[in-house]
Amino acid sequence: MSAPEHASSRDGDGKLSIGEVLTELRAQFPSVTISKIRYLEAEELITPERTASGYRKFSDEDVSRLRYVLAAQRDQYLPLRVIKERLDALDRGLQPDANGGAPRAPRLSAAPGMPDVEDFVSGNSDVRVSVEELCAATGLALDQVAQLMDLRILVPRPAGSGFFDADALMIARTIAEMARFGIEARHLRAYRAAADREIGLFEQVLAPLLHSRGPDASARAEENMRELAALSVRLHATLVKTGLPAAIRR
Repeated sequence: MSAPEHASSRDGDGKLSIGEVLTELRAQFPSVTISKIRYLEAEELITPERTASGYRKFSDEDVSRLRYVLAAQRDQYLPLRVIKERLDALDRGLQPDANGGAPRAPRLSAAPGMPDVEDFVSGNSDVRVSVEELCAATGLALDQVAQLMDLRILVPRPAGSGFFDADALMIARTIAEMARFGIEARHLRAYRAAADREIGLFEQVLAPLLHSRGPDASARAEENMRELAALSVRLHATLVKTGLPAAIRR
């Protein structure tokens, strides 16, 4: 007869058995049981690994998720359906709310002034927010987002997923700030057209690298594209600045 699962020892890779997880959790959650942990796994709130003989192996992330679930049940009386939705939001890169509310889209900061090459990309590239979360984070209305999607200024990624990445979140926040000055979605067609022309130009310039079979060609093309994009932003900002009336440029 094999030893019970909760009696197995800590693995060499640092993973915990279900019994060791129970021991870690008991100090904070005295009423937790092995049956409870198994139930939360069955509800797909955690997905521990399994050994060839069927034993569960819990990572630090699994234990953290268990703490989150148990605390949400105990302190906020949240049903598992809501907790699962919040865990999904955290998995998509949203940030926990300090007051125990639903996770929120992160604050992505743009570099002050004219961006340099290393400042061009900011934020967490793994972020994925829904349309509703995008609106909540930016203040844009659903109809505004729909207009921006029609103009291909906001594009879900991956296509058809219904989620927006960190770049889309930054675009939406920027547009929301521009809206305070009376700039509407229809005014942004020129930005989309200009961006498309620049993309076409950069693809022509980088065509030799893009079609090269060298071992580092892809990485070099990506880095060159990032640098060209950053230089383009700098040039655009400077041209706009120098084109303004002298009184405003002071």
